[in-house]
Amino acid sequence: MEALKVSLGERSYPIYIESGAMVNSSFFVPHIQGKKVVVVTNTTLKPLFEDKISQALDGYDVDIFCIEDGEAYKTLASYEKIMSHLLEHNYGRDVTLVALGGGVIGDITGFVAATYQRGVDFIQVPTTLLSQVDSSVGGKTAVNHPLGKNMIGAFYQPKAVVIDIDTMNSLPAKEFAAGMSEVIKYGILGDKPFFEYIEQNQQAIKTKQPDVMTYIIQRCCQNKADIVAQDEKEAGLRALLNLGHTFGHAIEAEMGYGVWLHGEAVAAGMVQAAELAATRAWLTAEEVEQIKALIASFDLPIAGPEQMSCADYIKHMKKDKKVQADTIRFVLPKTLGRAILVKDVTESELQQIL
Repeated sequence: MEALKVSLGERSYPIYIESGAMVNSSFFVPHIQGKKVVVVTNTTLKPLFEDKISQALDGYDVDIFCIEDGEAYKTLASYEKIMSHLLEHNYGRDVTLVALGGGVIGDITGFVAATYQRGVDFIQVPTTLLSQVDSSVGGKTAVNHPLGKNMIGAFYQPKAVVIDIDTMNSLPAKEFAAGMSEVIKYGILGDKPFFEYIEQNQQAIKTKQPDVMTYIIQRCCQNKADIVAQDEKEAGLRALLNLGHTFGHAIEAEMGYGVWLHGEAVAAGMVQAAELAATRAWLTAEEVEQIKALIASFDLPIAGPEQMSCADYIKHMKKDKKVQADTIRFVLPKTLGRAILVKDVTESELQQIL
C-alpha cells in the first residue's frame, strides 16, 4: 500500500504498513544518513526479530542493545543504560536509532534520540498492536516516574514508522487485547463509523485476518496523523487522544506500572469517562452499554480496581499532564463518535462514578 504521511513541514515522515515490512530495506535506507545503526529492543523481542531487522539493515554497522521487558523498565535508569552504551561506543550525531518493540521501547528510544548529543535520528518499528495504532506515531517520547506516567520526555518526531503486521502473530493474547483498547478509542473520540466497523468485524479481528488488521491499523494511524498535523504539541485538539487516559494513568500509577497493562487501564478509563458523560446526559445509557459491550468483547476490563478509592484517583490525576491552573481536565465523549475536553468536573461527579 502507499505510505501514509504525517504532515509536519520539515518534520514530516511516512508510515509504512504491510506484511513483511520489517525485512523491506527500502523502508529504512532513505531515512538513515550515516553507516551506524543502534537497534534498541528488549530481551524478549531480540531472539524473535534480530534476524529480520538485521536483514533489512544489511550493509550498515548494526549494534543491537537490549533492556529488560516491561513497563516497569520504562525508567530513567533504563534511559541512562542506553545513553551509557552510546557514549561508551563513541557514537556520533550521525548514528540512527531504531526502536524495535512496543510502546515502552518506542517511547524510551525516542527520548534517547531527542536528547543524545541534543538530537539524533530514529526510526520506529512497533511490534505490538498498541504501539502500531498509537504510540509509535506522533513523536511523544518519555519515561515514567514513580509519581506519574510519561512525566519526563519530549516531543520528537521519528524519521519513519515501519509497521509489519506479521508481528501481531507473536503477541500474547493480553497484549493484543490491550492494543484493541486504543483501536476502540479512535472510534469513540472521533470516528463513529469506525466504531461500528469494529463491532461488525469482531471475529475477523480476533482471528487477526490480515486485510482487516491492515485496514484497522491504517485507519487508526490516519486518524492520529490528521490530529497530530493540526496540533503537534498538544495545545488543544491532540489532547482528545487521551480519552480514558486520565483515569487509566491513575490506575497504572496506583497499582504499579505493569500490573495493569496500559491498554487495560485505558479500557477501564474509557468506561469511566463514558459513565461520567452519561451523568451529564451527553451519552445515553444505551451508548454507555454499547461501549462497555465492545470493550468487554475483547476481554478488557470495564471497571477499575476494586481497591482504588476516589481519593486514590484524584491524587494521581492532579499530576496529569492535562492539568492547567490546578484544574484537572478530562476528555469525555459528548456523543458516541465525538469527544471534548472538559475542565469543570467536580469531585462529587467523580465520587458518583468511582
